[in-house]
Amino acid sequence: MASGEPRAKKLRLSDEKKEKKSPEKKTPEKRPESSRKSPTKLGEQNMLLGVTGAIMVFSSVSEENMFLKPYVLNHKIVKKFKVEYHAGGATQNSIKIAQWMIQDPHKVCTFFGCIGEDTFGEILKQKAEEAHVDAYYYEQTEEPTGTCAACITGDNRSLVANLAAANCYKKDKHLDLKENWKLVEKAKVYYIAGFFLTVSLESILKVAKHASENNKLFTLNLSAPFISQFFKDALMEVMPYVDVLFGNETEAATFSKEQGFQTEDIEEIAKKAEALPKINKKRPRIVVFTQGKDGTIMTKGGDKVETFPVLKIDQKDIVDTNGAGDAFVGGFLSELVQDKELEQCVKAGHYAANIIIRRAGCTFPEKPDFH
Repeated sequence: MASGEPRAKKLRLSDEKKEKKSPEKKTPEKRPESSRKSPTKLGEQNMLLGVTGAIMVFSSVSEENMFLKPYVLNHKIVKKFKVEYHAGGATQNSIKIAQWMIQDPHKVCTFFGCIGEDTFGEILKQKAEEAHVDAYYYEQTEEPTGTCAACITGDNRSLVANLAAANCYKKDKHLDLKENWKLVEKAKVYYIAGFFLTVSLESILKVAKHASENNKLFTLNLSAPFISQFFKDALMEVMPYVDVLFGNETEAATFSKEQGFQTEDIEEIAKKAEALPKINKKRPRIVVFTQGKDGTIMTKGGDKVETFPVLKIDQKDIVDTNGAGDAFVGGFLSELVQDKELEQCVKAGHYAANIIIRRAGCTFPEKPDFH
């Protein structure tokens, strides 16, 4: 930015496009309730909503090399080793990190997911409460609560997952319920990981359309290359409603290939993704692509793309990078829901990711130290 450029040019996604006319300073435009300046002034709960499957993650640190032993499955890990239980799944990770970054008030963040009526489901509810996330789970009996076992040996991590109930979310059984839909209406920002496209497209579309019709923020993550490859139609049915699109460099490259963008340049991919058809034209679409240790790419409307360097970290301090992407999104959303400048959202994302990769699993210390 040139030194003489006014800071008012910084982009906030709550700002609508306005007709060119002289502003009336004495009668400023009424801003949405989510437009607050600091976590202590948020004042309301349920401003950020995440919807997706829910998974009970249990991790164990072992000195022996278990990763090539096929007989070590979820129940055997629980029985044989000391384990830690965590509420998991991509969206749930991001939502709980956003709440951790915000701190007060509690339950600014809401989560909808699906679990079984079982012990792991009860633990998930307990973990959500401990994270001060306002979780509303669809509890059903067809499948048990989804689980993922993580075996950690040194710098290596092996995962064994059973999605089970995470694939059973039903719009008519949960999202459509009057008390739950009221929470959707109360929220100002929505986040859904692309994985949920494989479960309940109708749920995503109902939330996305509500956001678009009410000029709220709907955010989506590409999540994994296979989403762009094998769920392309569902992805592109949702894309016109997306205000913020997240992804990493691998997901961006696959998305580009599947969309026929004919480029491998990540900045060009971001521009082309931003330019895809969009229903709510009051907001520009923002595209944010992370690149691991390399800079994060973000479009800023029009033909502008900016790169933000990540926080430096010594290789020996890196414990587990699996939750880095979820953490980045959580940090980003924690500032976005407060109507902070997009540059600040990226900084918060980088901070959260930098903290999480120093720890096993998507876990964090009691309080953040982000300024």
